[in-house]
Amino acid sequence: MNGPKLACCNFFTKATVVREYAMDYGFHGVDWTLVQEDIPSSDSQERNLIRTMWSLRPLEIRYHLFFVQNEIGRNPLEQAVNNGNIFFRSCRMLSRLGARSVTIHVGLDKTSSFGEISWQDTLTNTKRLVDFARSFGLRVCLENLPWGWTSRPDLFEKILRKSSCWGTLDIGHAKVSRSVMSGDFEIEDFALPHPERILNAHVYHEEVDNGHVPPTCVADIEDRLQLLMGLPLCDWWVLELREHNALSKTLQVVREFLTNQESQIAI
Repeated sequence: MNGPKLACCNFFTKATVVREYAMDYGFHGVDWTLVQEDIPSSDSQERNLIRTMWSLRPLEIRYHLFFVQNEIGRNPLEQAVNNGNIFFRSCRMLSRLGARSVTIHVGLDKTSSFGEISWQDTLTNTKRLVDFARSFGLRVCLENLPWGWTSRPDLFEKILRKSSCWGTLDIGHAKVSRSVMSGDFEIEDFALPHPERILNAHVYHEEVDNGHVPPTCVADIEDRLQLLMGLPLCDWWVLELREHNALSKTLQVVREFLTNQESQIAI
């Protein structure tokens, strides 16, 4: 890996504005979040979405499915399969957009009871989705959350391994996860059992109740960025902030870190 591609989120309503912003600030691409309402239900809606994504060229686009009300492992199995349909439809649609990577979640709705979500169905249906998407050349990545199963490095690793899923490492979620804050695990435990399976990173300082907090200096996130640099396929760093000042501060810090890395290599 020669260096990460830095991406911003689609935090503006219009794709043309997102493109202009990304180009002006030197981002390599956009990590485009889709909620359930964004998924086309007709050919005309799909054509409109394709035109929207094409308007972002020449920026690279990767995708992030944020389906709070849909859980791929919820019991009973029939409901999980039905809920999973939107994931399968989304992957088929994304393949027609030329997508090569999409990030999903397990247990996104932290208000729901994990007693309603089947661990085995989560593994089985995630594996089905991964295999289905692979047939279209699309890699499904699972993101670690600050709560639930994926907030525990041991269970996050197990889902990736048993479902053959790829990974998206959110360093802000990892920092505030209970398993790390308690001292039971280290942040690197989210990645080091499977360093070759992490394709993307979400970069900011930490998550709080009202959003994501940017780093104030390189020292805030230096250790975590060093971890990312050691992951052989993690070439997509999403600066996951949705407000200009916070995003520009994070961009400044990340670029300072990368400049320091280049200087050390030169020496």
